Amino acid sequence: MNLINARYAFTSAYLKGEEARTIMSDHIEGVVQRSRAMPEAIDVIKETDIGEYLLDVAPNGWSTFDEMDHALGKYLGDCLDRLDRFKLPDDMVTMLAAYIRKYDILNMKTALRGILMETTYPLMPVGELSNQDYLETLTSASTPEELSDTFVKINMIDFAAIINDIKEKDSRSTTEAEFNLDNLFFRKMLDAVENMKDSVILIRALGIIIDLINLRSIVRTLLGTKGLSREMIFDGGNVLTGDTVTELQSLKIGEIAGRLEDTEYYNVAQDIAKNFEKEGNIAVVDRIIEKHKIRLLGDLLSPRALSPCNLLWYLIVKEREIQNVRIMFKTFIDGLPLSEIRDYLVTVS
Repeated sequence: MNLINARYAFTSAYLKGEEARTIMSDHIEGVVQRSRAMPEAIDVIKETDIGEYLLDVAPNGWSTFDEMDHALGKYLGDCLDRLDRFKLPDDMVTMLAAYIRKYDILNMKTALRGILMETTYPLMPVGELSNQDYLETLTSASTPEELSDTFVKINMIDFAAIINDIKEKDSRSTTEAEFNLDNLFFRKMLDAVENMKDSVILIRALGIIIDLINLRSIVRTLLGTKGLSREMIFDGGNVLTGDTVTELQSLKIGEIAGRLEDTEYYNVAQDIAKNFEKEGNIAVVDRIIEKHKIRLLGDLLSPRALSPCNLLWYLIVKEREIQNVRIMFKTFIDGLPLSEIRDYLVTVS
């Protein structure tokens, strides 16, 4: 075995081991059935990696959502730092660097909203802006131009140009910039994986993510709630691009499944239509899309061995796990029964 394959073998084994220590469906059932408060929930998941972390930093949980969200962001940052300290194969290094830009973009979008609303919002302690201690700079900025300077400092110059184009105190201009930041992120991710091992699979996986974001936006708009405008459809999808998107935007919600019958999104659209008709709740859109996203990506990425697919799948699983904890613990903070949110908790097994 040469050095490159040895690094792949070691890294892949580590990532699979970490996946095995994430919150699984039996943990979720244990929390829902046996927990009435955060300490009890933490006790149920204490054998997982995130459970160990929570037992150490907040064994009694939190009293506010912001405290909880910061701690979970810190945990994610710690997971990414652990990866960064590995001697990862070069293509995994490239992928990780490109992927974590999404958190810099998330923090930038949060800061932009703060400027627009003349307030400040908590930022996530994840990404280069956090690593280089620029989060305080973001929260103290009063103009988009000040924010763009921080992107330049961490070598996100193309993203900085988008911020510079924002019309100050203009909600539509800010929304367009947020879309353009995310769209550029996906383009750069696709470029980053183009020449990697298993590039065809990686590009398809990213295309699934983009397709499902576009589908969610189309469906939410058809149901009369906030979604992206017709011009704000992300590039790089496998199916939901160009004429297909235009056609779907002209259909009724019950007709979308028929149009997607020959695609891997047929069951997604069918489930959305059926459950929305039954429940009449827009929240079913996000719930169902997330469930199918994990299924589709797991089937595609998880079986690969000695591949950058292992890293992308780990990142997706870890983000989903953290979102599950966020949903569960916010439910405790809000004083609601966990049974109300069980269907929104999605695990890989």
